[in-house]
Amino acid sequence: MSIADRIAAPPLAGATDTLAREPEPATAVPSISFPVAGGERELRLDLFRGLALWLIFIDHLPPNLLTWFTIRNYGFSDATEIFIFISGYTAAFVYGRAMLEAGFVVATARILRRAWQIYVAHVFLFTIFLAEISYVATSFENPLYTEEMGIMDFLKQPDVTIVQALLLRFRPVNMDVLPLYIVLMLFLPLILWLMKWKADVTLALSALLYAVTWEYDLYLSAYPNGYWAFNPFAWQLLFVFGAWCALGGAKRMSQILSSNVTLWLSVAYLLFAFCVTMTWYFPQLGHLMPRRLAQWMYPIDKTDLDVLRFTHFLALAAVTVRFLPRDWPGLRSPWLRPLILCGQHSLEIFCLGVFLAFAGHFVLAEISGGAAMHLVVSISGILIMWAVAWVISWYKHSADKTASRKKDAVGNADMAGGG
Repeated sequence: MSIADRIAAPPLAGATDTLAREPEPATAVPSISFPVAGGERELRLDLFRGLALWLIFIDHLPPNLLTWFTIRNYGFSDATEIFIFISGYTAAFVYGRAMLEAGFVVATARILRRAWQIYVAHVFLFTIFLAEISYVATSFENPLYTEEMGIMDFLKQPDVTIVQALLLRFRPVNMDVLPLYIVLMLFLPLILWLMKWKADVTLALSALLYAVTWEYDLYLSAYPNGYWAFNPFAWQLLFVFGAWCALGGAKRMSQILSSNVTLWLSVAYLLFAFCVTMTWYFPQLGHLMPRRLAQWMYPIDKTDLDVLRFTHFLALAAVTVRFLPRDWPGLRSPWLRPLILCGQHSLEIFCLGVFLAFAGHFVLAEISGGAAMHLVVSISGILIMWAVAWVISWYKHSADKTASRKKDAVGNADMAGGG
């Protein structure tokens, strides 16, 4: 856990209205473009989801040189906010269109199928992760691995712990994001149904649930004690906000996002967050932080998605959308291709990143913990993630081409027979 996590997060116990393409309104201010219901893929979403996966991997390693390049060291939010927002955006964009075209029942079936795929991936990840940790701890006679990775309870009561893991109540270290994603996906049919009725009302209800969560301390309990590291009752706000943006909200906000007032407010807030986080790393700057302000701000709770974290993400998003248009030529650059490929296969790359993070812990503990080895481990992990994403993309592309050729061959045979 970094210094930022220790200060900004409390200790954990036990560890559309429409999808149709609309013409852009004529306006004097620069327009902000967003994905529409067309066949063209939105590369910005893939880019930042891939970036989030890389940042999550680096943040899961012991602090090193690359850690200083992750956003959590310079503000209140981190890669998790990026991942959950884009997940809500893309899920609503894909399944919202399915709900409009095929109806509620069919869309719900597709959503539940996707949720089941994520659940299976989580169980598979849990099983292999436990085997990896147990093997390393036994082979090298170092029980600290089991304690550090949070699997001591599994080794003491494996029968009970496995059942709790299947119920998403027991999770080793670094395995908290997928359970949150699964729960949010299970509620996506209801979210889309409400947004089809009134998108703005749905977002307001989400904000109300967020406020009630803070007021009445709603949470999901974890095993053997404590609570979920990411409270779904709070983090649903970011997921629903992403869905709201995908289903017309972003287009309605385009003039607000194009406003210079919004830009300067966002920049001012980002600078404020930067100055605050610097006091966490440089204690000699602590006297610059007013005591009343510190008492009001701290702790900046990650578990319940503190409003300061949510606002920080909004400021980052506003600045990014302003200066990174959808048609930016750099999105086609080969230098950004690795990030985009990882973002396009996020589930597989996330699971891989969890394995690689523990492998990195092992290498740094058993071989060398120096700065050079930290850098080698971090860069190697990123290269492996890129290589696997490239292989998956190549395989799917080859399979699609084979299926297309077979389809064309069958069609030609039918035409010949009919002739």
